[in-house]
Amino acid sequence: MKKELMIFTAIFLFLAIGMHFKEWTSYPIEHLMALPNAGAYGFGAIHPFIFTLMGYLLFIAIRAISKLFSKKK
Repeated sequence: MKKELMIFTAIFLFLAIGMHFKEWTSYPIEHLMALPNAGAYGFGAIHPFIFTLMGYLLFIAIRAISKLFSKKK
């Protein structure tokens, strides 16, 4: 469980910094304070968690497919 939470957090940080690099390096506090007014595809303030969940589910699918095709003895 702890490993999965670390993976989820890593995906969250990767996506947050990747998509909003200028905001995180220039004015991070203002960026966080504006989160309740975010209008990302109509999801509002929870959009970072929804997009992270989508990335995490993609990661799980890729991991499951690789386990399916890997040879274990």
